[in-house]
Amino acid sequence: MQITLETLRAIVGAPHVLTGDDVSSRRVDWMTGAPCQAGAIVRPANTEQLAAVMRACYELRQPVVTHGGLTGLVHGAEASADELVISLERMTAIEEIDRVGGTLTVQAGAPLQRVQEAAKEVGLQFPLDLGARGSCTIGGNIATNAGGVRVIRYGMMRQQVLGLEAVMADGRVVSSMNRMLKNNAGFDLKQLFIGSEGTLGIVTRAVLRLQPPTPYEQTAMVACPSFEALTELLTQMGKALGGSLGAFEVMWQNHYRLLTETLGRHVPPIAPEYPFYVIIESLGSDDERNATQFREALESALESGLIVDAVMAQSSTHRDGLWAIREDIEGLIKGLAPVLTFDVSLPIAEMQRYTDALEAQLTKRWPDARLVVFGHLGDGNLHISVSAGSAELTVRREVEAMVYQPLAALGGSVSAEHGIGLEKRPWLSTCRSAAEIELMQTLKQALDPHRLLNRGKILS
Repeated sequence: MQITLETLRAIVGAPHVLTGDDVSSRRVDWMTGAPCQAGAIVRPANTEQLAAVMRACYELRQPVVTHGGLTGLVHGAEASADELVISLERMTAIEEIDRVGGTLTVQAGAPLQRVQEAAKEVGLQFPLDLGARGSCTIGGNIATNAGGVRVIRYGMMRQQVLGLEAVMADGRVVSSMNRMLKNNAGFDLKQLFIGSEGTLGIVTRAVLRLQPPTPYEQTAMVACPSFEALTELLTQMGKALGGSLGAFEVMWQNHYRLLTETLGRHVPPIAPEYPFYVIIESLGSDDERNATQFREALESALESGLIVDAVMAQSSTHRDGLWAIREDIEGLIKGLAPVLTFDVSLPIAEMQRYTDALEAQLTKRWPDARLVVFGHLGDGNLHISVSAGSAELTVRREVEAMVYQPLAALGGSVSAEHGIGLEKRPWLSTCRSAAEIELMQTLKQALDPHRLLNRGKILS
């Protein structure tokens, strides 16, 4: 590393500069569990300490990689021996909650679940939700523009952020801690940092938008006889439930059957013989009205043949059991190991043709290959898992081409919500124009001229 440990210790304190085994014992992502290889990990306590660290790094041209909850899936947290990792694990304070204005001010290292709990304690809710809620951090959610299971109702992380503070590559602090829904005073600078994966600045604090509570949930798992019925069901549920539709999560039969029948990790609430399974959830503030509306919507869909079987959750435990099938990523990985995972988006109408063609191409190349599909269909987002017998680089590159290349013609994207990182960087040009990439490079050069922040991520 260019910077000395003594310099770092003088800024954040000796106990908060980790080296040796304290570094290598940490993993860099959830999926691979690969050890961290950085020269050191520094843990600032606040924005001022981080700014001082970055000023020193800028002077010495020391590259840095930011770590949050390390739940990413695109190698965005990887660091080499000559890089310094900055962990925000000490910056977890919830600084203020404004019940009247509906805002929550928080440091970037706070876990998503803690923010959800804090909002609930004052009778509000923070609606972003995803399976990694217990470990992913607000800063990471912002840096990757996280999505999750409530996007169909509340939007991505971008829609939940009113203001933020970030430390630039040279140590300058850009504080745009706006608390208002309406603020058209010039450029909306927070948008530069949301979704930029730590390449333009390090988010340290944020003002989040809270929502009124929806304490009453109606949840059902249903089976659909065809893709045409599935898409019509989405349309019909949107009309019948209106703004209360909170989730429309789809599992292809290959996902549902693997986790219930093949692996036996879950008791199947519906027989695993149908092509598609959907978790539909309605969120509201009037229990009786919501229950009636939800039941009538399901009955109508049954009568019209859009669904052929349905199970309604009778308790919170029952609900959790239904969702567990959808969220059992650990079982998916074990059942398909070695597994290659992908996160793509494309027009809903093209999804079945796309997945059918992909499966045919995979099995033609590797007769024993397996394809498993699930995702946020209402958001146009599919999660694809492939088992081709090997996870070696040559196999991965071949599978990537099968998954990613068709998306350009369909108007899709190689990343719906997981980001680009290192993994998808070679495929960025399939979903972004040359002009867009050139502008990204211009922004990177202007804000980080020495390429010190998360170098090599997103852009080469």
